Parts: sequence; C-alpha cells; structure tokens
Amino acid sequence: MQTRWNALVSPLLPDAALRDATYQQLVAAYDGPGRYYHNLHHVQTLLATVDEYVELVKDRPVLELAIWFHDAVYDYLSSENETRSAELARQFLARTNLSLERQARVAYLIECTAHHTAPHAPAPDLDFFLDADLRVLGAEPAAYAEYARQIRQEYRLVPNFLYRRGRRKVLEQLLNTPELYRTAEFRERLDAAARRNLRAELNGL
Repeated sequence: MQTRWNALVSPLLPDAALRDATYQQLVAAYDGPGRYYHNLHHVQTLLATVDEYVELVKDRPVLELAIWFHDAVYDYLSSENETRSAELARQFLARTNLSLERQARVAYLIECTAHHTAPHAPAPDLDFFLDADLRVLGAEPAAYAEYARQIRQEYRLVPNFLYRRGRRKVLEQLLNTPELYRTAEFRERLDAAARRNLRAELNGL
C-alpha cells in the first residue's frame, strides 16, 4: 500500500518525510480500534475498483486522493466524519503542487459520501466514486453478510433495539432510492443483487 501511496503522491509532493508521515497517519487512522469495515482493506478495495474500471475514470489522482482520505476520520456517533476527513485532506493537499481547483474537488468528493443517494452538483468521477463506495451492497450474499456483520461490530456499543431501528431506516432509505447506482456500468451489474441483499438484511432485522 505504501508503494501505491508514494506513486500517487510523489509527483505532487517532493518532501519524502511529509509523504511518509501522512501515510503513517492514514494507516494509523484506518487501523484504529473499532474499525471493522471502514479500515485499510476498504481503501484497498476501492483502489482495486479504480484499477478494474480505469476506463471510466477521468482524473485518477484526484479520485485516488479522495479514496485515501474519505474515511480517515470515522466515529460512528458523529455526523461530521466526512467534513473532518475532507478537512484533513485539505490540510495535506495545501502542501502539495496540486492545483486549488483539484484540491477542492478532492474535498468535494469526500464530502458527498455523507449522503450517497442525495442529489449532488456534478463533478468528474463523483458518480463513479459514490458507486464504488457502495459496491459492497451488490456483493455475493456471503460477502454482503460479512459486511453487515462488520457494520454491526462498529456499532457494538449500541443496544440491539436501537441498532435495529437505525439500521432499518438506512436500509429502507436505500431500497426506496430509484437508482442505487449512478453509473450505467454499476447499475447494470449490481443493482438487482444489491436490492436482494438489502431486502434480506431488512427481513432479518
């Protein structure tokens, strides 16, 4: 992973010490206690999705930077994770040679993950990023069940009756969204499976 990080960031930041320090900061964040799903494996999965669908990507450095930072701050009790993660990205990117417009786009992509299914102002790679982040919903049933179990572990301190109530609301909101996936490729491949998985989890609650 560090090789991938360096390949991304070295052209933007000559300061090797700062590159390494930021990488260690991100790894420590994603490997933190209570990170069962929103961890470094999730980042790896998203980067692999970029590799798989690279022909759909318009600005790969911006997209990959957003991936690295998008869950850097994660507190399951907070509604400000995306805002704080975007701010962390801004602080780092301000020390790079990335243009201000592209820096702002990284932060915007991250902020939009607060509400995957809400309307957003268009931006390059935004639809792809949001779809990739929800790719797990359309996974094979066993993989989806593992994802659902990991999410429950992240909320392990929440009593069952409260968790079920909140989770049910999230699942119903997703199922009531006319289009879970914004890109044709993800919609065609994953929408039906995602809805089956969501309904199965909802029924299980």
